[in-house]
Amino acid sequence: MQISVLFQAPSRVSNPTLFEQKLSDLHKCTNLNQLKQIQALIYRANLHEDAFVAPKLIASFSLCRQIALAVQVFDQIQEPNVQLYNTLIRAHIQNSQPSQALAAFFEMRNRGVWPDNFTYPFVLKACSGQDSLRLVQMIHTHVEKYGFGSDIFVPNSLIDSYSKCGSMGIQAARKLFMVMVERDLVSWNSMVGGLVKAGELREARQLFDEMPERDTVSWNTILGGYVKAAEMDSAFELFQKMPERNVVSWSTMVSGYCKVGDMAMARMLFDKMSTKNLVAWTIIISGYAEKGLENDAISLYNKMEEAGLKIDDAPIISILAACAESGLLGLGNRVQSSMERNRYKCSTHVSNALVDMYAKCGRFNRALSVFNGMEKRDLVSWNAIIQGSAMHGHEEETLQLFSRMKQEGFVPDKVTFVGVLCACTHAGFVEEGIHYFQTMERDYGIVPQIEHYGCMIDLFARDGCLTEAFRLVHTMPLEPNAIIWGSQNPSGASSIELDGIQKWKSNSIGSTLENTAEKALAAALPSSLCAAMNFPRKVKKGILWSHSGASALDGIRMTLFSQQRAMVKDSPL
Repeated sequence: MQISVLFQAPSRVSNPTLFEQKLSDLHKCTNLNQLKQIQALIYRANLHEDAFVAPKLIASFSLCRQIALAVQVFDQIQEPNVQLYNTLIRAHIQNSQPSQALAAFFEMRNRGVWPDNFTYPFVLKACSGQDSLRLVQMIHTHVEKYGFGSDIFVPNSLIDSYSKCGSMGIQAARKLFMVMVERDLVSWNSMVGGLVKAGELREARQLFDEMPERDTVSWNTILGGYVKAAEMDSAFELFQKMPERNVVSWSTMVSGYCKVGDMAMARMLFDKMSTKNLVAWTIIISGYAEKGLENDAISLYNKMEEAGLKIDDAPIISILAACAESGLLGLGNRVQSSMERNRYKCSTHVSNALVDMYAKCGRFNRALSVFNGMEKRDLVSWNAIIQGSAMHGHEEETLQLFSRMKQEGFVPDKVTFVGVLCACTHAGFVEEGIHYFQTMERDYGIVPQIEHYGCMIDLFARDGCLTEAFRLVHTMPLEPNAIIWGSQNPSGASSIELDGIQKWKSNSIGSTLENTAEKALAAALPSSLCAAMNFPRKVKKGILWSHSGASALDGIRMTLFSQQRAMVKDSPL
């Protein structure tokens, strides 16, 4: 809610009561310019430390995504109370700053300010993921120690937080749920939702059936569980039993049928929806796009525009991602032309999606044009253009983009190096590839993953260095993982190298690799070479090496241009 008319500053303000009337909706203001004008009036009246005004100012700056200004308001309070701390903690949560929210909580405790029943639900929102389990347990101990366990909002928040902490968190949530003296609908919904997130669908359904009362959230939660598990028969059966369905219920079913590829059923349900919001339109359009049904997708996109719906970032990114996945350039062009016609201001995220879509749809020049026209780029922007450049065979340009990215202060991540190593692979830059691979962990602390090893094996194989490729597989630290690689045929390999690998296989060291490294190399090398080396081409499992591979390349680098390699190059074969 915006404050449409600014009040005039009174010439004299004797007490805060006058401002309580004027500022009653201050915490709802989302217009930053208006907010700053109001703040100036507050300072003139010397009410910036008022217990009523300060929390409203913090809340309003938070809504305007100006957390630094919110913190400034807080810091000017000499003795902040629990309400002010609660407002600051909530502001950090709203602005995706969980660490700062926790820091504010611990500062509050260190300053001797006692939390209340509102504090813990706010703080618990900062705890998610398996790494937060101990933190949630600590907060749980605080709750029990200070007697807030009887306030049902607090244990409900604990159940929700525990449910986000993996299997051990779910166990703790179950235990807490079972000992709760009082449970309300939120308690049951939180526990059912936690079980669904953990993949415990059968137990979630059992608890759902035991619920003394249910609302639409209850039904939609278990419905979403069936859809997530691709159990569409059970989902449809439940959908039919629902006493009341809302747009979430219908959209969930449409999404489920799209994911399992039943577009006829998805379209039938979509057409039956009495109310279609932007989410529903996005789901069905993206569903058609992911299946490569461009005409249907474009037709629905046109109908969505005719219905008067104005798209925002989320549906644009979703549809463009589906276009990129299926190579639907026509729909991607349609989306961008719509954006240009409506003078839609592209955010960095939307521009990233456009770069990725054009690159994957074979229009690298357009991807580069969008990239160069971006006002602000992030690491995703650079990764998209680097991967696109490598994908289109612009190897030297890819490495130039990588250098330019570092010059502009961006630190590469594992995705960046996949693009860089792919460029080296396609260009046959063996020495450069080894260099970049080694710098991953040495300079950036990035542990090589299956994709990076795949690039290096492909690089050696394409260059005819099968001995080095096999040695890399052998020296990798092995951890099994169900990933199958594929790579293009290398330019060729000599009988000398093939013979060397056969001998390696037959010795005592090579014989230990039959069920591990051999399978990985078989998955990485092309079928023609696998046949020449008597490797089984069809393997069900690859290998994941999840820690350092730099040491594995040290020996290879030293012998890369060894006498054996020279013999290979001199061979008439």
